[in-house]
Amino acid sequence: MAERLQKYLAGLGLGSRRQIEGWIREGRVSVDDVTAELGQQVDGSERIVVDGKPVRVPTHERKHRTVIYHKPAEEICSRSDPQGRRTIFQSLPKLLRARWISVGRLDFQTTGLLIVTTDGELANRLMHPSSQLEREYSVRVQGKLDDERIEQLLSGVQLDDGIAKFDALTVNEGKGANLSCLVTVSEGRNRIVRRLFEQVGCRVSRLMRIRYGSLSLPRDLRPGKFRDLTAREMSELDA
Repeated sequence: MAERLQKYLAGLGLGSRRQIEGWIREGRVSVDDVTAELGQQVDGSERIVVDGKPVRVPTHERKHRTVIYHKPAEEICSRSDPQGRRTIFQSLPKLLRARWISVGRLDFQTTGLLIVTTDGELANRLMHPSSQLEREYSVRVQGKLDDERIEQLLSGVQLDDGIAKFDALTVNEGKGANLSCLVTVSEGRNRIVRRLFEQVGCRVSRLMRIRYGSLSLPRDLRPGKFRDLTAREMSELDA
């Protein structure tokens, strides 16, 4: 049965559907020696090439793998870095004829929960704006966070890419100008937590993601380590 090219390649684990759509727009994908078009239909019998390399179609249904990774500070979520910084993929197991896909990203200094999978369709479902999956963060903030600023952050703040807000914000404790908070957001815009606090005059000095959807960061999973998700965790996450 024919399906859209980006969905087909995501199902093979080459990347998330959004990533592959970008490759097609950039002319990096061809089908039967013709540059591919976005939305093109394929059935698997075609010769598909990505970045000059033919796509190998498995003779049996591929079993995907999904892990939870505790990202430490000073790692990037890209596959390579011109500055030579360590990437999260250096800490993950090597794959044969598959590719790790990060479900969202955490910036260089942000730590905590990352979901990494070989299933491009799963990654797309978890990241798509329509999923509205909650992301919860533990935050240390420097600055004044009074009732007025909290109300602003919960009702909506104008950022350079549109209005954004926290779904929930709880101030736990603090010493001096340092406050410990828990915040929840339902979108994955770049650096959204840091930018929201900056917009009301506060600075984030420590940021850790502790939950993504139904999945929480295990207390016994140390930074730089990973573990496979259980069948139960997978079913709850992809419900």
